[in-house]
Amino acid sequence: MTDAEKLLRELIALPSVNPAFLPHNDARAGEGRVAEFVSTTATRAGLDVRFQKALPGRSNLLATLSPTGKVKQRILLAPHLDTVNVVAEEQFVPRSCKGRIYGRGACDAKGSVAAMLTALCRVAQRGRRPAATEVVFAGLMDEESAQAGSRALAASGFKANLAIVGEPTRLQVVTAHKGSLWIRLETHGKAAHGACPHLGKNAVHEMARIVDLLETGYARQLSHRRHPLLGPPTINIGFIKGGNQPNIVPASCVAGADRRTLPGETELSVRAEIIAWLRRHGLHATLTSDKSAYCLPMETDPRLPLVQNFLKAARQKKPAGVDYFCDASVLAQAGIPSVVFGPGDIAQAHTSDEWLAQKSLEAANALLLKFLRALP
Repeated sequence: MTDAEKLLRELIALPSVNPAFLPHNDARAGEGRVAEFVSTTATRAGLDVRFQKALPGRSNLLATLSPTGKVKQRILLAPHLDTVNVVAEEQFVPRSCKGRIYGRGACDAKGSVAAMLTALCRVAQRGRRPAATEVVFAGLMDEESAQAGSRALAASGFKANLAIVGEPTRLQVVTAHKGSLWIRLETHGKAAHGACPHLGKNAVHEMARIVDLLETGYARQLSHRRHPLLGPPTINIGFIKGGNQPNIVPASCVAGADRRTLPGETELSVRAEIIAWLRRHGLHATLTSDKSAYCLPMETDPRLPLVQNFLKAARQKKPAGVDYFCDASVLAQAGIPSVVFGPGDIAQAHTSDEWLAQKSLEAANALLLKFLRALP
């Protein structure tokens, strides 16, 4: 068993479910036990370790490899430590079968934690330390909910010349991802007795027309816009709620939309676009945005020297893009050029039989080791 596989199995066995998905005071909640374990591992390898408080009782873990000389640049390795909840407790028991490692977080994103930390520890213990590059491993908390960990790191004024954010990218170097904007739509009507519907105004009917418009004509318009790495923006109506009982004309109705955005789109431009579409078809709704769930799209210039170096280490001619969002967006908005990279496929993330191929883990570890060893 390799060092990376051993570490991954140990990480899976330590529950670190985001508290947003669990009852209050659930014993499996939080990143604390994983952060402490990673801290011990990093300290033994000779890394300088500190914790950065992000939320009450929850912290990022920062482990630093200092260069042999004066610091001229900084690389950030930034996977997240939290996971979503499990379907069965057996998912906290790592197991191997036919070249795969199974368990909660194997793919998203403890595989990245294992690949990155093992590579950094190997350089610290057995490799030549960079002469002028500081490398910081940041085990971030809360990525699966509100990205409080990366937001705290960004707010602290932390700077780096490149962040490599750990997510399952199938070993592809990702330089762009979509953003996510959650929009609440509300229609207002007039209540009346169900026996006399003509005396009221049905807010559910109005919303049904809006949903149909957004999922058809508006969605088709979006499909004609194409980003070279990300394809088109999308919209999905995830819920609709209205009325109380069949014999009352509903006076209000609420729906929730997930609008995936491209670089260059903003919250204001998207909301204005949807409002204009509704007006054009004689429809009206009140639109509000869920600020807590808002994540901006991310795009990093692949021509940057460090990005080019990482692409060469991956033997990848062109960068890739992904539909999902992650901590890279937050770090990029703080002025840190960011890419996304890690073993595994997002298709396995959050599933009841989450797994990571051993070959993918070892390939990620080898690639990161190669990149770190080449740093000046």
